[in-house]
Amino acid sequence: MNSIFNRTSVRNYLDKVVEDEKIEKILRAAMAAPSTGNQQPWEFIVVKNKATLEELALSSPYSKCAKDAPFAIIPCHRKNGLKYEMYLDMDMSAACENILLEAVELGLGAVWIGVAPLQDRVEEVARILNVSENLVPFAIIPCGYPANEVNHQDRFDKSRIHYIE
Repeated sequence: MNSIFNRTSVRNYLDKVVEDEKIEKILRAAMAAPSTGNQQPWEFIVVKNKATLEELALSSPYSKCAKDAPFAIIPCHRKNGLKYEMYLDMDMSAACENILLEAVELGLGAVWIGVAPLQDRVEEVARILNVSENLVPFAIIPCGYPANEVNHQDRFDKSRIHYIE
């Protein structure tokens, strides 16, 4: 799985449309994530509209790169029908990681911009997207073809491994 080792946060994108087939593959990967009790709490909003991307870029101090992305995925979780609400963050994080890994696999770059658990950001992104009260934005993931060469770093640190034998 080279995508695990080649994944890095990409914030600069070429002005190039990403094919719908690639977007669907990314969303399929997101929905293949594990979830507690198989509750699959997620729904995904794909934003291609430039005006909306520009608004999302202003929703947090870290989301500026969204304005130049060809698209962004906003993973949201449902409020209703959940069996294991206390595990939402884990379920949603697994889906976000799958998005990032599939983007790499498809020759794209992406970055995970946190929205939850900061209530002001959750409310602002929900307002921008005009989502139903049943959906809670979790993250903004701008995505596109990387504008620059992607540099990877080896984060392996043997000193952080502890064995109990």
